[in-house]
Amino acid sequence: MKHPKKVLILSTSAGTGHLRAAAALEKACHQIPGIAEVAHVDALAFTNKLFRDFYSKLYIKLVQDAPKLLGWWYEKSDEPWKTDRMRLLLDRLNTRPLVRLLGKMQPDITVCTHFMPAEIISHLITQKAIQAKLSIVVTDFDFHAMWLSRAFHRYFVALDETKAYLTTLGLPGDRITVSGIPVDPEFGRHLDKAALRQKLGLRTDCPAIVVSAGALGVNPAEQVVKSLRQMSQRAQVVVICGKNPEARARVEAELAKAVESPGMAEFRVLGYVEDMPSWMGAADLLVSKPGGMTSAEAMASGLPMVIYDPIPGQEERNSDQLLEKGAAIKCNEISILGYKVSKLLAEPGRLETMRQAARKMGQPEAAAKVVQTLMAEQEQEPIEVHPDQQEAMAETARKK
Repeated sequence: MKHPKKVLILSTSAGTGHLRAAAALEKACHQIPGIAEVAHVDALAFTNKLFRDFYSKLYIKLVQDAPKLLGWWYEKSDEPWKTDRMRLLLDRLNTRPLVRLLGKMQPDITVCTHFMPAEIISHLITQKAIQAKLSIVVTDFDFHAMWLSRAFHRYFVALDETKAYLTTLGLPGDRITVSGIPVDPEFGRHLDKAALRQKLGLRTDCPAIVVSAGALGVNPAEQVVKSLRQMSQRAQVVVICGKNPEARARVEAELAKAVESPGMAEFRVLGYVEDMPSWMGAADLLVSKPGGMTSAEAMASGLPMVIYDPIPGQEERNSDQLLEKGAAIKCNEISILGYKVSKLLAEPGRLETMRQAARKMGQPEAAAKVVQTLMAEQEQEPIEVHPDQQEAMAETARKK
């Protein structure tokens, strides 16, 4: 009889997507037999405050103030092992408490939803310091070189195309599982749109649009609202501003200008919502930046997207995938977003085609697939990528 497993899930609080993927995996672990213990840990909690603030706040700062710089860095660093030594030095800094946790818990399975803790676990495996199996869950549709680790047991990726890329680099295909991005299984579970609208206080006689400002409320939702006020089609628009009261205030100030000329759309403004699966399930369209987790949640809900202003780098690549598969449209200028949404709503057949494409792309059971795969896996030695293999991978990537 197999002994019950101990599972350690490691994420980081650099943004919210990695944490949400980890939470979905933790939820799946509690629902699958054979797991005695599961712990979800933010790896940054084991570093000092200076390092934690640097790691968690730098990305958001770049998104807000220097997105082009962020995109430049993303592209320049997307070569296998190019930034590896610097990354290993930075990521191991002040992580001794995390190493102690691993030694105390001795997990049978370690799953990382961010490349920083994956690098630490990988290093410990190569040094024979721990025996745990390392699995890495990529939380975007595309694959960036920062996700590569010197040692691992399994990768979980979103798309067949991503697996094809990794096998082209030289990683063994039997250690790469196309699972989708783990989302809370509540996304896509509620199929009765009319019942959801009644529950949320939405009308059933006109389209419902959800505008997401992101969990941190850093997206320019007030500009989106200004454009949607010009819509020529009737609609109800729910603006979800996340954990940012300033973003909500800006949206409400924009709507206050429309008292005398409200336009065709009715607006409702909310802060952070706990029940995002219901809001996505009730909607006909999601207006949002294409973050990996938000996009995966929308696809799991069969919810087409209207993409605007993607962050250079991973969001642009996510956008490419959504557009290629027909599950989204893109607006290059926020000022005409209302026009593009109106045009789409005037073509219900096209919207239904996009809805079907989203459902086809969605993987609401991705988290369960990850955990079930790991539980069923036989004991295997880790794959170690040695220096000569690293150079061959880098050469392959340079030729792409």
